[in-house]
Amino acid sequence: MKIPFLVLILQGIPEQIGIVALAFAIAKIPFNSKNIVLWGVVLATSAFIIRSLPITFGVHTVVLIGMLYFILNIFEKIDVNISILASLLSYLALIISETLFVPLLMYIFKISRDILLSNIPIRIMITLPHVIVIFLLAFIIKNIRK
Repeated sequence: MKIPFLVLILQGIPEQIGIVALAFAIAKIPFNSKNIVLWGVVLATSAFIIRSLPITFGVHTVVLIGMLYFILNIFEKIDVNISILASLLSYLALIISETLFVPLLMYIFKISRDILLSNIPIRIMITLPHVIVIFLLAFIIKNIRK
């Protein structure tokens, strides 16, 4: 399923920046805003490209997990096991928060799936709470590990 460009900018990029921040916190990598934003933009752009291809929905998640592992292991020089764990746990947190918040907010605001997919401002607003949760998790984990 193709992502509208505005959704990429206002939801996809912040979501992937949050995922990278969470992976950094899990892997005990010092927060470097430049690197976190850079890798978040790389992952979001990759998701945008992958989701525009005629492949099964969900494949993009597997590819992004692999890319995050590669980023942590090769570029951030983190141990293989920690890179795998941080990548998997970060995306697991995303999947869980998205699975909880999006249907709950759709129910509360009485928004159908069709409206969610066709109305870009509503789509962005409904999906932002789980992105905020990912950032909060990253900062909580980072501060607990200090």
